[in-house]
Amino acid sequence: MQAFFSQFGAIKRLRIARNKMTGQSKHFGFIEFNDPEVAEVVADAMHGYLLFEHILQVHLIPPEHVHPKLWRGFNPRYKPVDRVQVERKLQNKERTLEEHKKLVEKILKRDQKRRKRIEAAGIEYECPEIVGNVMPAPKKIKFNEG
Repeated sequence: MQAFFSQFGAIKRLRIARNKMTGQSKHFGFIEFNDPEVAEVVADAMHGYLLFEHILQVHLIPPEHVHPKLWRGFNPRYKPVDRVQVERKLQNKERTLEEHKKLVEKILKRDQKRRKRIEAAGIEYECPEIVGNVMPAPKKIKFNEG
């Protein structure tokens, strides 16, 4: 966008609205030019113009109507948060004994609930009991020094 609109004049600031999760464009943005006359020319020339399969709606915003936080933290190189990596870290984190105990208790409680529902439905189903080990298995081998 900056390369396209810089043909009219020097661009002071450019902000494209992006989705925080995916980093994709929300298809609207704000451009501030160094000269207000250039902004008027761009608004007249580019309103209704087809660009990248989207019809541009270009409006001139007076300085008193610009939100004070509009240009705060704008960054042309937006890098979205890798949600898969965040979830992987949460899943693989080292848990304390209390956290592991609570996790095992939840699994056992859910299993008992499931068994009661199956029994209430009149289904005779035998499945092995879930054996919950309160002590977590170590993810890393720890050696004693000596």
